[in-house]
Amino acid sequence: MNTTSNQFDQVITVCRNLYQKKMKDYGCAWRILRLPSLTDQIFIKAQRIRSLQNNSERRINEDETSEFIGIINYCIMALIQLEKGVVNQPDLSFDEALQLYDQQIALTKALMENKNHDYGEAWRDMRVSSLTDIILQKLLRVKQIEDNQGKTLVSEGIDANYQDMINYAVFALILMGFPEKE
Repeated sequence: MNTTSNQFDQVITVCRNLYQKKMKDYGCAWRILRLPSLTDQIFIKAQRIRSLQNNSERRINEDETSEFIGIINYCIMALIQLEKGVVNQPDLSFDEALQLYDQQIALTKALMENKNHDYGEAWRDMRVSSLTDIILQKLLRVKQIEDNQGKTLVSEGIDANYQDMINYAVFALILMGFPEKE
């Protein structure tokens, strides 16, 4: 389990560093995005991953790695939006945005550790393509919940689905050997 925890932290360090750099470039312009817009951004990334996994020809010289990182960071943004609400103008300082990122990652990692314990690290025997499909399934669930105005009868809420997508994307990156050792 310590290995998974350490690998999780290594992946998130790379994701957080990118988030930090983009915050310096763009500020928190993403704060104006409604949840369905963030869900659609994540969907685009997951669809591209699936397309890359299915097609031998690539017209853009990027692999799945950057898309999984994007899924993680957009899911964090979505979780922040769920907590803080959508605004009409960016309203977070650089430090606040990083603090919120860290809070959401801490909650998501705790969920991962609990599930990973109970499932016995079954994800380590999965295919990256299966993790991609599960992320897409979770996105379709989120879209349906959004269409139902956030109401569910017996299912987990949107937040749990975003957290699961983060964890599946982290698992995919770990299985792909990311981040590479120096």
